[in-house]
Amino acid sequence: MPETAQLAESFAQCRRIARAQARNFYYGFRLLPREKHAALCALYAFMRWVDDISDAPGDRAAKLEGLELARQTVGRVARGDVSGPVILPALAHTLARYAIPRGYLDELLDGAQMDLDAAAYRTFEDLRLYCHRVAGVVGQCCVRVFGFEDARALELADGLGLAFQLTNILRDVLEDASRGRVYLPTEDLERFGCAASEVAAAPPSPAARELFRFEAERARGFYAEGAGLVPLIHEDSRAALWALARIYGGLLGKMEGRNYDVTSARVGLSAAEKTWILLRARFGRWSEENGFETHSDPGRGTRRAVVGSNSR
Repeated sequence: MPETAQLAESFAQCRRIARAQARNFYYGFRLLPREKHAALCALYAFMRWVDDISDAPGDRAAKLEGLELARQTVGRVARGDVSGPVILPALAHTLARYAIPRGYLDELLDGAQMDLDAAAYRTFEDLRLYCHRVAGVVGQCCVRVFGFEDARALELADGLGLAFQLTNILRDVLEDASRGRVYLPTEDLERFGCAASEVAAAPPSPAARELFRFEAERARGFYAEGAGLVPLIHEDSRAALWALARIYGGLLGKMEGRNYDVTSARVGLSAAEKTWILLRARFGRWSEENGFETHSDPGRGTRRAVVGSNSR
C-alpha cells in the first residue's frame, strides 16, 4: 500500500474529478458513509479516464494505443504497482478493500473498445453486451462497495446498469449521432420504420418518437426489476442507491413529459429536483416498493413525481 499522504492525495483527486464531472452520480455518492463515498469516487475517476480515452479527438489507432496502456496499467495496479496517474493509489486501495475483481475493469475496457469498433448494433442482445461492459460491471463494482451477502445482488446490479445505460442512450442520441454512433438497435429502427438519419432530427419524427417511447418502456422494465436490489445491499447504502436510481429514472419521466422529444434540448433534472430526491432519501421518506422510475403523464393513471408521495 502507498504512503498515507500519497493515498490521501489520490483520493482527494478522485473526489475532485467526481465532483466536477459525475453530475447525477455524485448526488447519490453524497449519501454514503465517508469510506464508501471515497471508494466510488476512485472507481468513477478510473472510469472517467477510460471514457476520455475512447471519446478524445484523434484516430482509432491512437485510441486503441491509449486503451492498451490503460489495460497494462490495470495489470500493474493488480500487482501493487501504483506508479503513474495520481488516481491509481486510491483505485488500488478500493479494489483491495472491497474485493473488486480485476476482470470488471478489463470488461470496462472491452466496452470502451467496442465504441471504437462498432457504430451501430443490429439486435438488442448485441447492445446488451455493450451495456453490460460499460454499465453493468459498473453496477457490480458499486454493489461490492455497498456490501451484500446474497449473490442475486450482482445479477440485479447488472440489470440496473442496463437501465441506466438505456436511459443515457436516449438522453444522448443527438450527441452520439454527432460522433457517428447510433446505439438504438437496428432491428428496433426497422420495427418502427425509423431511418438512422431520423434519430437525431429535431423535433423527432412520429416514427422516432414511437421508437424512443419503446426504448424508454424497455428501460422501465429493468428499473422495476432493479428495485429488488435495495433490500439486498447493506443498510447504510440503500438510501444512496435509491436516490441515484430515482434520479436516473426521473429522466424517463422528463422524456415522457416532452412526448419523447429528446433531440430539441438535452433532458435533465434541475439541481433543485435532485436535491429534493436526496433530502427525501436522507430522511427516510422513500420506500423500496416505490421503485426507481417515474411517469409524467397524468392520463396514464400512474403519475409518480420524481419526489413521489409514498413514504415509510
